[in-house]
Amino acid sequence: MLTRPNAFTLVVLIIAVTSLAFAQRPRPVNNASTQPTPNTPPPAPAPPTVKAKYEGGVFGYPNKINGNLSLDQSNKRLVFHDQKKKEILSIPYGSITGAYGDTHAVKPAAATVASVVPYIGIPASFIKTKVRYLTIRYNDPDSNASGATSFRLENKELLDSVLNTLATNAGLTRRGEVFIRKKE
Repeated sequence: MLTRPNAFTLVVLIIAVTSLAFAQRPRPVNNASTQPTPNTPPPAPAPPTVKAKYEGGVFGYPNKINGNLSLDQSNKRLVFHDQKKKEILSIPYGSITGAYGDTHAVKPAAATVASVVPYIGIPASFIKTKVRYLTIRYNDPDSNASGATSFRLENKELLDSVLNTLATNAGLTRRGEVFIRKKE
């Protein structure tokens, strides 16, 4: 048997619908938040070689590899060596079209395992660590290959240092938090 809705239910329904419509309004873009503050000092220059983990993205190198990332200023390229000091890949500075630093929150493997154990699992499911990535977009005119690759770095300071040094060496311009190569 259907009954007519009472006044209280009708008022609650109207408030709920109007609050949802209010939440969908356009919000202004704040340009001040996308630009770096002029008082912030630039990060220190990157060390010649940093520990990194290649995460993928270059054609022909599908596996994750631990090694070292070098900024080879004399040959104007970014070089990745494996742990045996063998050169795995290089990207010429002129081929880099963009670079940026990225952060992801991931759950460690131990926390994933512990999250399925009764009584211990609930707190373990909230454990997350921040992982820092240097992401590079490239377009190589010699091989006609283009894409994006990423390297996992140890901390934010190291990421900022490598990113700014790479952008300076490659002649990239800052646009917000991203460095790009302007078209000529």
